[in-house]
Amino acid sequence: MGFDGADPLARVEKALEERFPSRMVPDLDRIVDLLNLLGDPQRAFPSIHITGTNGKTSTARMIDALLHELSLRTGRYTSPHLESVTERITVDGAPLDAERFAELYDEVAPFAELVDGRHEDKVTFFELLTAMAFAAFADAPVDAAVIEVGLGGRWDATNVLNAQTAVLMPISLDHVGILGATIEEIAGEKAGLIHAGATVISAVQPEAAARVLRDRADEVGASILHEGLDFGVRNRAVAVGGQVVELQGLAEVYDEVFLPLYGEHQARNAACALAAVDSFLGSANREPLDADVVRAAFAGVSSPGRLEVVRRSPTVLIDGAHNPAGAAALVAGIEDAFTFDRLVAVVAILDDKDATSILEELEPVVATVVATTNTSPRAMPATELAEIAREVFGAERVEVRDRLDDAIDLAVADAEADAALGGAGVIVTGSIVTAGEARHLLRGVSPR
Repeated sequence: MGFDGADPLARVEKALEERFPSRMVPDLDRIVDLLNLLGDPQRAFPSIHITGTNGKTSTARMIDALLHELSLRTGRYTSPHLESVTERITVDGAPLDAERFAELYDEVAPFAELVDGRHEDKVTFFELLTAMAFAAFADAPVDAAVIEVGLGGRWDATNVLNAQTAVLMPISLDHVGILGATIEEIAGEKAGLIHAGATVISAVQPEAAARVLRDRADEVGASILHEGLDFGVRNRAVAVGGQVVELQGLAEVYDEVFLPLYGEHQARNAACALAAVDSFLGSANREPLDADVVRAAFAGVSSPGRLEVVRRSPTVLIDGAHNPAGAAALVAGIEDAFTFDRLVAVVAILDDKDATSILEELEPVVATVVATTNTSPRAMPATELAEIAREVFGAERVEVRDRLDDAIDLAVADAEADAALGGAGVIVTGSIVTAGEARHLLRGVSPR
């Protein structure tokens, strides 16, 4: 999209891009100042706050769907986006349209400029978007907001909510240059979302992370409910178009729940979403959620760019896995739900990611990898990624293309050559940017 002055969204996108920070500043001063000028819109609605390393956006979408099915008006704030920045802010499950998004920016931007003059660093891209989201939810108004952190937790711009329901998805190594080099350090940053009196819904965690979360909960007087003890997945079976699961909530068991998403990790995300809604609504002190409502909500869930089938014959999947844990979940999901005889991977990774470990997770299920790049300024050059891939796969199993569209064309042609055998597929992965650009190339539509 060109930056035509007549295009309100293009104008706003350009203005937002100019606010990408030049350095990371660990404080909440600017966002607190900005929200105060706006009348503290984040106090106008109750919220469910989500952090973790993987699974945040999918879980947020499931929580949103459950609350919406319960006839609550919802707001959802997630990041990053796949194709359009407007996806990050939704009301009643639908992204803001371009006109409303631009209108919100125009309402908030003058106050951001005031804050700019009060601090050494300007209001950042993410801080301004966060303020826009909170303003949109207060204006709607929404009955409940589902808020995903941008990065970490303690110093994330969203951590002004003091949410009484906090969701901690699985914690693993990622963003080590910012959040810390160990699980304990990263967990310490994410535990900053736990506030006094909160109820924490925790996915299964590495013991090192679990200790940090327990210590934080004890420190502030919060309580933790654990996947596998207080809630979880009792049974699951692969089904056409997804899976059928039996979920243990905080107050009831729900069987025959169809989830139109692939992989055990998505079933576990669903269990966390159900527990979060149970906790948010105080289900321990009220009637359990209606089973038909739960089934209807999960049956309508989507999670674009997460093991998503975007083409058939050959089957082409896209997935935003951008760290080793995400790649491991991707591989497990493929093995669980698909029966490829030959799988070709198109991979583009950002240069601050652990490309070697991501590729090592993919290697057992991938016949050939096409190393490429995406349009992010942080993208690893295709030739550099190809060198790493050759170390993992061997030179004979690696191709390289400088453009993502060319890489996808090559992979599809490779898979089509085996189409007579009936078992070839393509997976496009390595980053959310890669997934979004591939989705646009292959589908030409924006996610809902």
